[in-house]
Amino acid sequence: MSVTSRYRAAWERFWQEVPDEPGAALWDAEPAVTARLHLALFRPHLADPELPLVDLGCGNGTQTRFLAEHFPRVVGADLSSAALAHARHADPAGLARYRQLDAADKAETGTLHTELGDANVYLRGVIHQCEPDDRQPFADAVAALVGTRGRAFVVELAEAAGAALQSMATSAAGPPAKLAPVLRHGIAPAEVTDAALPAYLRAAGLTVLASGELPLTTTEEGPDGAPIQLPSRWLVAGRAG
Repeated sequence: MSVTSRYRAAWERFWQEVPDEPGAALWDAEPAVTARLHLALFRPHLADPELPLVDLGCGNGTQTRFLAEHFPRVVGADLSSAALAHARHADPAGLARYRQLDAADKAETGTLHTELGDANVYLRGVIHQCEPDDRQPFADAVAALVGTRGRAFVVELAEAAGAALQSMATSAAGPPAKLAPVLRHGIAPAEVTDAALPAYLRAAGLTVLASGELPLTTTEEGPDGAPIQLPSRWLVAGRAG
């Protein structure tokens, strides 16, 4: 199985249109308010911090480059070739490697696991906007990459974020500038229930080792000029035992 052609095309068009500059995408916040906070939650649960780390759904690589400063080998993987072009352009020093990957394709994911061995995985904001048929395959990909020794940090918009985004999208002034292209390309965020996220991971054979809630900072500003924050849920998962 691979992702639907509509999903692939939507992300390719989105990343082709996004300006090649920091913060141009809604979720492209600075690592200081994203990956740095996540790493503090993730690190205590790592069975082996020396394993490679895969930033699955890396987009333009903002968080990937930060993670490359904290892990010995980091691979940013994304479905979109346009996203990876942004990531490589922003990483002239080659802090990380970048790879096009359809994570819903078991063969492609298996090949990456064969090359890397067991890996730690960082997955931020991918499953919550997947089409329904792609959600379990993405969780299965996480399980395949972590193998027996790796751990995964998964953070997704909480169910409550859907109502907040809907309110923003239908406001009298229209959706905010950075939310508008997401909606225009048919990308539907915050469509996974809070209960479904751990269920996908358990169905993939993983055990949820820790979980919690944390506001997810966006690059869009509210009327007061402060960055808009959306509720999110995070989980650390790995093989039992």
